[in-house]
Amino acid sequence: MDIRPSEVEWKEAYKLLIGSVLPRPIAFVSTMDEKGNANLAPFSFFTGICADPMLVCFAPMLRGTDGKKKDTLVNIERTKEFVINVVSEDFVVEMNNCAIEYDYDVDEFEENGLTKEESATVKPPRVKESKVHLECELYDVLHFGDQPGAGSLVIGKVKSVHVDDELYENGRIDTEKLKPVGRLAGQVYTNATADMFSLKRLKKPEEKK
Repeated sequence: MDIRPSEVEWKEAYKLLIGSVLPRPIAFVSTMDEKGNANLAPFSFFTGICADPMLVCFAPMLRGTDGKKKDTLVNIERTKEFVINVVSEDFVVEMNNCAIEYDYDVDEFEENGLTKEESATVKPPRVKESKVHLECELYDVLHFGDQPGAGSLVIGKVKSVHVDDELYENGRIDTEKLKPVGRLAGQVYTNATADMFSLKRLKKPEEKK
């Protein structure tokens, strides 16, 4: 079957996208508005870009209900700061509840029983329940259309990485202790540690078995 995204409704194209690009890590993004009110929302179009400078990105789509920018993007454009909190299994339900479209002035931390923790280099708070945080300043933002199904690419420069001491050893984060959660298609998530396996990255063709 050959499907042309330009020839189907955007919702059908979206289903093809999320059913093809997986599993996807989740950026649980905390921001603040200009008055200091906190906002918290998950995004599963999220990845790293490079290490020097350390850049990460996530892609908030326009809201499906009214086609407007999501509160997270509005806050980042105005304040130029945000925190990406890595999602672990033990607060995945609270994370999912933060995807509800609350009114702009609603604090998702308070609504969903999550704890604010002061960040080291930016104003938006970290999610205390998260074990890894990337404190970011806005590096760039690109917009791709203003029609339903369109979105933006938010690029953040990481100013500080906070890792729980129990996870960090010899310069590495212990994935099994972190227990990260990934997003699949629809309402399905995955445990990133369930069937872990290792593959040595080879340097020369003759190393192949």
